[in-house]
Amino acid sequence: MNYKEFESCGLKRSLDLLSGKWKPLILYHLFQEKEIRFIELWRKMPRVSKKVLLEQLQQMQEHHIIERIEIKGFPPQVHYRLHDDTEPLGPALQILEGWGKNR
Repeated sequence: MNYKEFESCGLKRSLDLLSGKWKPLILYHLFQEKEIRFIELWRKMPRVSKKVLLEQLQQMQEHHIIERIEIKGFPPQVHYRLHDDTEPLGPALQILEGWGKNR
């Protein structure tokens, strides 16, 4: 595989979209909870600022990995859930988790 082919490789594209310090943990919680409020997600993630978490969520939303749901009311709420296309990643992430534990 040459560099040009590598740049368009599905595996490289997938890893690029999912890479980031907090994205794997965000995915972990979304696969566990299915839908979660922003503040609940933030509380489950130690040492991440709200700003950085929001940036990671926005990137994931732009790439259609997650969906953002606004619920009007007082106070307004923002929930996140996996995009339908992301559901098949669940088994692959579980395999990676098991593989990583054994390293």
